[in-house]
Amino acid sequence: MSVAVSEIEMRLLLEAIFLRFHHDFRGYSPMSLRRRLGVALTHFGCDNVTALQEKLLHEPNTFPRLLQFLTVQVSDMFRDPGFFRAFRETIVPELATFPSFRVWVAGCSSGEEVYSVAILLRECGLYDRALIYATDINPEALAKAEAGIYPIARIPAFTESHRLSGGVGSLSDHFTSAYGNAAFDRSLRKNVVFSDHSLATDSVFAEVHVVLCRNVLIYFDKALQERAIGLFKEALPRRGSLGLGNRETLQFSKHASSFRPLVPEERWYQRC
Repeated sequence: MSVAVSEIEMRLLLEAIFLRFHHDFRGYSPMSLRRRLGVALTHFGCDNVTALQEKLLHEPNTFPRLLQFLTVQVSDMFRDPGFFRAFRETIVPELATFPSFRVWVAGCSSGEEVYSVAILLRECGLYDRALIYATDINPEALAKAEAGIYPIARIPAFTESHRLSGGVGSLSDHFTSAYGNAAFDRSLRKNVVFSDHSLATDSVFAEVHVVLCRNVLIYFDKALQERAIGLFKEALPRRGSLGLGNRETLQFSKHASSFRPLVPEERWYQRC
């Protein structure tokens, strides 16, 4: 059976992005990419993917805009509160035994999870010992993460998730509100390094004690999932912790034997 023209067009577009801009989406889930590209075609006014590729290669300002459609930018503070409660109750006591420690939030998007981790560590009295690496491939998302400003309309949901996660005090202790936005305290960014990093092409940059990579692997194909998990394995020392999204698992990974379930119902694993 011949490969559909649209499939060929998509492969050529991804190859063009890799060769021209050094961003590798070739290992992303085809189903997810097709859906996102469909939205992008409408936005750019292109009839097909070949027209989008032409625009991409000859109009320099197209790629940063296209990147907003190709990368996942859906996140919330204290998303899946049980995950953060497990972090607080199971991971934090281990971190408290170290004079200093490092946390990697991979695929941090616009930063909600970074601030969730920073607030949790502050509430546990450990923030000053922490160095948090917040990485993503999308420069615009990283800029939003570093700014730490979110619409005030999102705060009630953030506040409820913080409470359900075992939060201490009020989430409002950590931000100021004005002009319809909530700006999180600059002090929460004091120990955070925001940086570009691709799980598809880049290597490990430091040993870390905790990795959070949540709801990212579901957008990768099997080979890229294995690459990413291999990076986390390499970055984590023995007894280091890995937290995944609630639809992600190490069960079928070739790296599974390097981890043991720590809080399996919340997708926390420990490096063996």
